[in-house]
Amino acid sequence: MVRPLLPADPREAGPYRLLARLGGGGMGQVFLGCSRGGRTVAVKLVRPELAQEALFRRRFAQEVEAARRVGGFYTAQVVDADTEADPPWLVTSYIPGPTLQEAVVRCGPLPADMVAWLGAGLAEGLAAIHACDVVHRDLKPGNVILADDGPRVIDFGIARALDATSHLTHTGVIGTPAFMSPEQLRGREATAASDVFCLAAVLAYAATGRGPFGDGPAEAVVYRVVHGEPDLSGFPPDLTPLVEAGLAKEPDDRPGVSEILEHCAARIGTSALRLPTDVTAMIVQQVAETKALTIEAAPRPPTPGKERAPDTGRPQPLRSVQAHALRAEPDYGTPMALPALPGESADVRKATVICWHKQVGEKVTVGEPLLEVSSALGNTVITSPASGVLRAVNFPAGASARIGSRIAVVGAPRARPVGQHR
Repeated sequence: MVRPLLPADPREAGPYRLLARLGGGGMGQVFLGCSRGGRTVAVKLVRPELAQEALFRRRFAQEVEAARRVGGFYTAQVVDADTEADPPWLVTSYIPGPTLQEAVVRCGPLPADMVAWLGAGLAEGLAAIHACDVVHRDLKPGNVILADDGPRVIDFGIARALDATSHLTHTGVIGTPAFMSPEQLRGREATAASDVFCLAAVLAYAATGRGPFGDGPAEAVVYRVVHGEPDLSGFPPDLTPLVEAGLAKEPDDRPGVSEILEHCAARIGTSALRLPTDVTAMIVQQVAETKALTIEAAPRPPTPGKERAPDTGRPQPLRSVQAHALRAEPDYGTPMALPALPGESADVRKATVICWHKQVGEKVTVGEPLLEVSSALGNTVITSPASGVLRAVNFPAGASARIGSRIAVVGAPRARPVGQHR
């Protein structure tokens, strides 16, 4: 959803003014932007440490060029980019609406008809992507936008640029393990069949509110994806065989996107489907927030001797709370737990990780933002209670964590390697 710019955020990228934050991930931060002609767009700025790597820049330029060719009704098209800028940036069409992840966290799982509608739209979007010889590689609930006229696939193909970097997670892979295919987790090349596996996992999440291989520490999720059977309890029975086939361990055993599209389209028929009322309200809210921001950003003639009144139409600042420091472990570091979230009632016991602001191996200081989580009342930034180096992350983006769960460890630079912790 739309959130205010932070004091340290840039105010422009190339010819685009940056108006607000939309989200972020391993590659960079995404902003709501405005072109010189007043068109609203989504602007992704690459993280500075990635931009310093020449190999990443070359791969990023190649993937952006490929992504520019992708069209279709169910994708957010790439409209501009500067891969030589510092930092590099990418501009796509802006789709007002929540991500699938935000919608499920706030409103709950989608009904069966909506899951079929989602499957048809995402399959058609993937078909357009694959037709241009591009593989998404990172399809997950956070990369699906729910708009009033259908879902949109975003961030297609760009994840491949991260393969060229040394900025791996503590699992040794780039991406969100709960929504990655077994072959990707084994370090093999991603193909169109890999996207099918990810699509099936996304549909399972949409219908049940959880990934088909559960959550918890990344290593445990990776093991279940590669070796375990999916948990599809609560999934619509008439769609279960299709999704089970999509989650097959071997790529050749999975259906193609055309088969998924045909099956889901037959399921919804010719009926006009509507999003759940709560999700529609989220779209309406984001449209209103976007309009307020673009009106505020529009040039206005100066009023001599009179200052402009402070803006009251912007979204409220993100809540912030410090993680709980647990007892330090000698030669390892300080584990930290997910704290109770401000403003939440006592019966709220879970939150979903939106993104990590720090990567494993990066330096962290007390009070610095570590991650962002989402709950019923919105998003909250969790800050670090200790200084040092981020040694381990136990819940990747997209995973649900209980209040009090051990979420990360911060230790001294010479702390014991991650693989040796208790």
